Amino acid sequence: MGRTTRRLVLGAWLALAGATLGPNRGARADEGMWLINRPPTAAIKAACGIEPDAAWFEHIQRSCVRIGTGGSGSIVSADGLLMTNHHVGSDAIAKLSTPDRDLLEEGFLALSRADERRCPGLEVRILWQVSDVTDRVLSAVKPGSSDAEAGAAKRAAMTSIEAEAQQRDALVSEVVTLYQGARYHLYQYRRYDDVRLVFAPEQQAAFFGGDADNFEFPRFNLDVCFFRIYDDGKPLRPEHHLGWAETGVADQEPVFVFGHPGRTRRLYTLDHLAFLRDVELPARLARVWRTEVKLQTYSGRSRANARAAADDLLGVQNGRKVLTGQLAGLLDPALMARKRADETALRAFVESDPERTARWSDAWTKVAEAQRAYAAFFHRYDALGRGRPPLDGDLFDIAWTLTRWNLERTRPNEQRLREYRDSEADTIRLKLFAETPFNLDLEKEKLAAGLTWLAERLGGGDPRVVEALGGKSPADRAAELVDNAVVIRSVQSRKFVEPSGRQVIEKNRDTLIRLALALEGEARQLRVRYEDEVESVERAAYAKVAAARFAKEGENLYPDATFTLRVSFGAVRGYRDGGASIPAFTTIGGMFTRAADRAGDPAFALPDRWAKRRDKLDPKTPFNFICTADIIGGNSGSPVVNKDGKVIGLIFDGNIHSLVGDFVYDGTLNRALAVDARAIAHALDVLYDAKDLVKEITGKQ
Repeated sequence: MGRTTRRLVLGAWLALAGATLGPNRGARADEGMWLINRPPTAAIKAACGIEPDAAWFEHIQRSCVRIGTGGSGSIVSADGLLMTNHHVGSDAIAKLSTPDRDLLEEGFLALSRADERRCPGLEVRILWQVSDVTDRVLSAVKPGSSDAEAGAAKRAAMTSIEAEAQQRDALVSEVVTLYQGARYHLYQYRRYDDVRLVFAPEQQAAFFGGDADNFEFPRFNLDVCFFRIYDDGKPLRPEHHLGWAETGVADQEPVFVFGHPGRTRRLYTLDHLAFLRDVELPARLARVWRTEVKLQTYSGRSRANARAAADDLLGVQNGRKVLTGQLAGLLDPALMARKRADETALRAFVESDPERTARWSDAWTKVAEAQRAYAAFFHRYDALGRGRPPLDGDLFDIAWTLTRWNLERTRPNEQRLREYRDSEADTIRLKLFAETPFNLDLEKEKLAAGLTWLAERLGGGDPRVVEALGGKSPADRAAELVDNAVVIRSVQSRKFVEPSGRQVIEKNRDTLIRLALALEGEARQLRVRYEDEVESVERAAYAKVAAARFAKEGENLYPDATFTLRVSFGAVRGYRDGGASIPAFTTIGGMFTRAADRAGDPAFALPDRWAKRRDKLDPKTPFNFICTADIIGGNSGSPVVNKDGKVIGLIFDGNIHSLVGDFVYDGTLNRALAVDARAIAHALDVLYDAKDLVKEITGKQ
């Protein structure tokens, strides 16, 4: 495609979308990230010609995994083999690398089970069961409560439900807020933290085309890696795993995607979207752009620096493209006009009946009031992390988590920040005690950049900035902080400090713990203010918006994504972009053509293995394909399955038109990108001599 057709100008294609742009109303058959416990079976039958039963969904549900805090995967063998994207596993792969062996650059293959490498700090969860706890959460709110009091009561109830369920069922339990506050479901997981690397290709094969081709199609990426889940020191023998389709997938064939989409905001009101457009997204983009430039500068100093920062840089570049696409969408009058039409119709429905008016009509005003309240302190809250560590770097992340974990545990479980409740203790300790290497030079660079950013946002004379810098320049202060982080840099010291509580933390002399303490107090105050003045108000208001939508359209509506297991469906299908016809498939042979066309560009250089073994490959083998299934960030690593529940592909990206998928879906141009299962098996066999792995995934001995 020419660059003109790839511009993030959305008006032309939005005109084609028509009624598909509502959050659910009038949606195309293939729109939606549907709850796994409430799949749209009638819509699936109408669109795909099949009617999967509950056993079909349960089998795939219990074959899928949630990876860490941002990815999806699936179990694809009877010995706990886990398939996901290379870019989902890249952080774990990087941590297993050494100065002498860069596994991201070289790739990795375990020749035996004994060679499989345990990944420190990596956990996976398998969703086992879901139940509706809405009534119990809402009944915790006393009549006459303010929004802030109601929000606190609901959070406390959620924590109590999780604690009781975890003790009763021995499953990790999480109450999830759906429809921004209208429903609450209890998700219960089997959790595993012994996960070992089995195979990864070279990053150049997984991310062929680099940033230039990211979110584009055609694509030629072997974005796959395999891990193995161990239980009690032995390979997991799962009750469920996915089979491998023998014949692959054809153009126009129905497909299903099971994964964990992270977040969408399709149900937001116009005022809420305006806040994102005018305040939040510009602030986030400014930080991402700055971080990207800093990492590029650092990488340009030496090859060693470039290797050390490669994974971080790819992640930042990806985030920059996502945020740019989101902002472009919200700046497009056509998109906002469609949103306005949908909201106007819903409000007119509410106001056409006195009872509905009395119950729900103030919801939109309440959301607008919450955005105005948020604007009053957003920039300070944003500078202090918005609930996350305010400064970059793995060492500071650990210091922040260790500090907050000790401080939060002095409070009753129901009154803590949600991510520090007892049900998350094992995950927190896995992170704190992981034996991971640190590149101290890169840590200093990231911390110095973060301190500079903090000073830019708050001003050099701000008390938090003065305390954070300690009378030094950001670079000198970062060097001092990292060099003297004697507790944070030692796993054994962290284990000693972790159970100690507030008194030991507050007296600890570790420089990064002191820095975390200097920022944590106000950061927590702002977090509580956000929960009371913004989040609680929004959830009460959005519960009314959802109730109005249910009354108007029925309850068979998908909620916004929440990083929980969802099912999407559609078909393998190309599209037209301007005057260009985009086919549904690429081939392995096309990768070599693409490399020749872009000769001299390092992003399009073939890995040595591919160049040397070209004659062994079948150039007609389908490589990547696109489908209309509705996905978003977090779906990376999701299996694509056929009507028989067999693996036909692996989701790894969306096209450029999917970047506004946070807010709208358009089946005309929006496409999910997948690695074809045939390319995975062929490359493993011919290029990587991983014949045993091929036998394991295909079930052929």
